[in-house]
Amino acid sequence: MTAPRIAELTTAAVGGPAQDYVRAEDEQGLVDAVAAADDAGRAVLLVGGGSNLIAADAGFAGTVVHVVSRGVEVLAEDADSVLLEVQAGHSWDELVARAVRDGLVGVEALSGIPGTTGATPVQNVGAYGQEVAQTIELVRVWDRQDRRVRELGPGELAFSYRDSLLKRTTVDGSPRHVVLAVRFRLGRGAESAPVRYAELARRLGVAAGERAPLRQVRETVLALRAGKGMVLDPADRDTYSTGSFFTNPVLALGALGDRVPQDAPRFPVVDARGRPVEDRVKLSAAWLIDHAGFGRGFGLPGTRNERLGLDGADVAGGRAALSTKHTLALTNRGGASAADLMALARTVRDGVASVYGVELVAEPVLVGTAV
Repeated sequence: MTAPRIAELTTAAVGGPAQDYVRAEDEQGLVDAVAAADDAGRAVLLVGGGSNLIAADAGFAGTVVHVVSRGVEVLAEDADSVLLEVQAGHSWDELVARAVRDGLVGVEALSGIPGTTGATPVQNVGAYGQEVAQTIELVRVWDRQDRRVRELGPGELAFSYRDSLLKRTTVDGSPRHVVLAVRFRLGRGAESAPVRYAELARRLGVAAGERAPLRQVRETVLALRAGKGMVLDPADRDTYSTGSFFTNPVLALGALGDRVPQDAPRFPVVDARGRPVEDRVKLSAAWLIDHAGFGRGFGLPGTRNERLGLDGADVAGGRAALSTKHTLALTNRGGASAADLMALARTVRDGVASVYGVELVAEPVLVGTAV
């Protein structure tokens, strides 16, 4: 099989050729592909939906393993809940749509997120007040160091905000623990889990902490995401991105300093069980970017950051720009390289740091490149 360019496998549409390419169509095929590359001493890059990956323009000097395994199995069920096991390459949004259709509660606010199910526990995917850590019961992995299949529970996975053991043991897109399948415990019901996110609650017409019909929550989340260019659409250049490029900064209260104004949005920090984490505060990366002078579309010809005296088109020639809908997404406007996206990311990161003294951290996996 001819190895594709990584740009063909990713939503940001950047990245050079893969030296070697293998499609892993089931769990055993995934183990075999990774083990064979390890035995040959070749570097390994796993790619699922490619929605959280930016690879270098030079490509990848190793084996790209494309995870396309599919399948959902009901392992157990009772009057209150259902235990599902989902293959790593299964579309995440297809799983959410099925859960909503079947009256299963706990992932409805995660509608519209691109990518595969196996990627979700790695960075503890979350949106609109939900995280996968709230419903994951177990992750089955191939441990490349111990050369065996292991089953990791929530305690071993050590979930936190956009983080987990799986992410912390991944280097340049090459994980120690290769996710094979994920088990989710979902409740039964016609209404959602309590709606925690203020914007979503307003759109649903409920108070924070109240519930709403499952289907209504899914449709509302999809509409919110589409309005921010966060639902994939080949005709919309704003969706040629990795979604939110920077995580919301989580800081110790004592480290906040006085450069962030009091009226800047601040949110409580909670652990994987939804319990408040004392002495920590979460800031809005989108607010920091916008108020540091980087408006929507910055990077396109004619855009300018007046606060810092920067012309947008000088950063990457107009090929890469912030989304015209949402300042957290860095988008490929057509013909952008990974270097273009990184130049834009550095400009935004350094600008926010100079204005507010807060350093933004990239959320996507960066392979062979860096901010």
